[in-house]
Amino acid sequence: MVEQKTDKKKDLNLIVRIFSTDISGKKSAGIGLCKIRGVDKVFSNAVLSVAGIPNKKLIGELSEADVKKIEDVIKKPESFGIPSYLFNRRLDPETGADMHMVGSDLKLQNDFDIRRMRRIRSYKGLRHGWGLKVRGQRLKHFRKGGAAIAKKKKVLK
Repeated sequence: MVEQKTDKKKDLNLIVRIFSTDISGKKSAGIGLCKIRGVDKVFSNAVLSVAGIPNKKLIGELSEADVKKIEDVIKKPESFGIPSYLFNRRLDPETGADMHMVGSDLKLQNDFDIRRMRRIRSYKGLRHGWGLKVRGQRLKHFRKGGAAIAKKKKVLK
């Protein structure tokens, strides 16, 4: 019995790299995939069910073939039958297609979207340019970071 436990620990990879993200091998597969930028809990569950990997299996116990299968499903989710409402970029303004982006591609595309909004001078683009809240949050208080709006008191002489 003791030998089986030590063998199991030897098979466990401590760090698994998927899409340029280091994931701890001690996390379950469903939670570990959420560490990748652009993958949330629902999408990770869909990826694992399509790949045929149990949700509770540890990331460190996955074989190279399993990791490759997960990467293939995340790259082209539409070809594996994952519904388009789980994608993070639906109806792309340039192509009109539904797609799912992860990692640095998602960050780069987000930056391009902000630049486009600033270039066309939309309300959201102006707010981004000024460093203010974009989605209608309060500005008077409960503010963290950004430009200061507080008025200076007049000094009486």
